[in-house]
Amino acid sequence: MKTGMSMAEPTGGPRAGVTSSQAVAAGGMADFVALTKPRLNFLALLTTLAGLYLASPDGVPLGLLVHTLVGSALVAGGAAALNQALEHRTDALMRRTRQRPVPDGRIGLAESVWFGLFLSVAGIGELWFGANGVAAGVALVTHLSYVLVYTPLKTRTSLSTLVGAVPGALPPVIGWSAATGEISLPAIVLFGIVFMWQMPHFLAIAWMYRDDYAAAGIPLLPVTEPDGRRTGRQALLYAAALWPVSILPAVVGLAGVVYCVVATLLGMGFVSLGGAFARDRSLATARRLFFFSILYLPLLLLVLVIDRLWLQQP
Repeated sequence: MKTGMSMAEPTGGPRAGVTSSQAVAAGGMADFVALTKPRLNFLALLTTLAGLYLASPDGVPLGLLVHTLVGSALVAGGAAALNQALEHRTDALMRRTRQRPVPDGRIGLAESVWFGLFLSVAGIGELWFGANGVAAGVALVTHLSYVLVYTPLKTRTSLSTLVGAVPGALPPVIGWSAATGEISLPAIVLFGIVFMWQMPHFLAIAWMYRDDYAAAGIPLLPVTEPDGRRTGRQALLYAAALWPVSILPAVVGLAGVVYCVVATLLGMGFVSLGGAFARDRSLATARRLFFFSILYLPLLLLVLVIDRLWLQQP
């Protein structure tokens, strides 16, 4: 781990009253936090929370809420740390990832592996003892499929995006099973929504950073087909397929008319932006699709939870 710091730079050195060792320790802690990909996993925790509340319209016990979120956060953070350890060579070749702690040398490879394993085991244990074995089992499948299946496939096939959408769609199932102790049809519907949402989201990212992925030898669709026609077409098709899937909560009794109206409006927006990207595969259209996708899922799930609670009112 790097420990050297410049004492001569007035704005970049330690603050008055803070020793060099304290500043190094703070920097080290920040690097370990970065290993857990907190911004990326925040959305996963939101979907876990949505699954938990949708399964418990009468309220979630505080203890279950804390154990489920803490356990899910630990598992997600552990998977992210192990992912960065496995991808440190390709991360070093991409501009947007080369400053991550492992490729930049701020954290050693062995440190990142042990840190990731510790978080993963702690998270599975937290879910097992604080929620139930079903939630822990789903979290374990999520973790293993992300680290041992999706991560190695990224350098081998463009289908890795489709494979990676599976662990990415399982967090709401963790929340649902934590509350109910089972995986029922509504949980599968939630999985389907998040799965379908990820595809245009990931394809927009892949197009935006296609040069980076090409430099690292990662054969995503925009890399293997530089004109982007299939990328744009698939983004549009998945966005279009998402709308009927997003209506399914009303079919299984999770939502009513208000949710269906909002889901339809959001779906129309997604299809519109997916169509714009398919027609004009530019950085601007990819960014608009990407940013809308970030807003889409939290809004959809928020309305779904509110509508679910509303349906329970006498």
